[in-house]
Amino acid sequence: MRFAYTLWAPIYDRLVEKPTQELRRQSLANLGDVLDQYVLMIGIGTGLDLPHLPNGAHYYGLDLTPAMLEKARLRAQALDISIELREGNAMDLPFTDEQFDVVILHTILAVVSDPDKALAEASRVLKPGGRLLVADKFLKPGDSAPLRRLLGFVLRPIATRTDVVFEYLLKKRPELAVIRDEPSLLGGWFRCIQLEKSTQAVPS
Repeated sequence: MRFAYTLWAPIYDRLVEKPTQELRRQSLANLGDVLDQYVLMIGIGTGLDLPHLPNGAHYYGLDLTPAMLEKARLRAQALDISIELREGNAMDLPFTDEQFDVVILHTILAVVSDPDKALAEASRVLKPGGRLLVADKFLKPGDSAPLRRLLGFVLRPIATRTDVVFEYLLKKRPELAVIRDEPSLLGGWFRCIQLEKSTQAVPS
C-alpha cells in the first residue's frame, strides 16, 4: 500500500480533494468543541481534513507514506495548524492505550488490508467516553452489490476496497456504540458514522 500511495501522492489532491470535500466537512462538523482535547487522524494522507478542523485541539496525524505526510506538513504550515505528524501503520498504531479523546478514520477502513485490526487499534488508543469519527464507503449487510464488488477487483491493486461492511466490523467491537450514522456521497454508499467508546468494561 505504501508503494501505491507513493505513486498517487503527486496527483492525489487533484483526484480526491473536490469529490470528498463535502464528506469531510460533514463528518468533521460533528467534532464540536475540542478545546485541549487530543485528536488523532489515522491515514491523514495529504491533509485534506485540515481545513475543516476547529481550533484548540492537540492534533496528531499518522500515515504510512512519507510522500503523503510531506504534503500534509506543507498544508498544515500554510493553514498555520499545529499538528504532530508521524509515519506509521493504521493496523499497528505507535501510540499508547487510551491516549486520545477523538480518533478520526476518514477513507481508511476501506483501504487497509485488515479493517478489523484497524478499527481495533483505533479503539485501543481511544479513551473511554471518547469519540471515533468514520467516513468511508461501505456495503450494507446483505447487499450483494455485484457491480461494486466487481469494481473492487479493479480498484484493490491501486489501494482501495469496495466490499467492506461496517456492521460486520462493529460486531467485533462491543465497546463501541453508534451515536450517529448519516448517508453522504453517492446515494449513501459513503457514510459519516460517529461512535462512542463505553466507559464500562466490556467482555471480550
